[in-house]
Amino acid sequence: MVKPRNVIDRGDLVLRRWRGQRDFAAAFTLIEESLDHLRPWEPWVARHDEEHTRALLGRCDTWWESGEVYTYAIAEDGAPVGMCQAARAAEPGGRRVGYWLHPAATGRGLATRAVAALAEEVFTLPGVAYLEIVHDRANTASAAVPRRLGFTELRREPAARPVAPAGSGTAVVWRLDRPVRTARNSPSGASAAMTTSDNRGPRLP
Repeated sequence: MVKPRNVIDRGDLVLRRWRGQRDFAAAFTLIEESLDHLRPWEPWVARHDEEHTRALLGRCDTWWESGEVYTYAIAEDGAPVGMCQAARAAEPGGRRVGYWLHPAATGRGLATRAVAALAEEVFTLPGVAYLEIVHDRANTASAAVPRRLGFTELRREPAARPVAPAGSGTAVVWRLDRPVRTARNSPSGASAAMTTSDNRGPRLP
């Protein structure tokens, strides 16, 4: 099975595969420092503790090997500042992208850059025809990412349960189709992946 690279390097911004218990301390600290920021939008925050984080990282290894979910730390200048992932979508040929940032890393376009890098990488994998992003209608910060990257809003539907504390109960589904040029080292880079859409995870962690 062809898999994405363990490290996607964009200079000051790097996506690095989370690797089991080796990354426990970094992941736990990142989540701990982000709890208040994430609590309104992420129901899993209510279950957060050391055991939950260890279990998550163990699943990350299993999911990576099976191709179910590819989970990365988002690192800026070597320090983890968030997470992103590409999970199998419900329909064949798709990947659902999820992302979040430490509160100190927001407002500088890092989520957009991270998702662009992840999209370019995932579109090099055989059989990936489209990406989708799903977020609560009230989460306008999450909505900005697919909008900037050329995703098209497909539909609005009842949100998965449980609904986050600040959630509206309505999920917005966006889609980006596979671009024409997808070679891993294509000079068109992420910009091509973000501008050729005709469009429509699990969330982390």
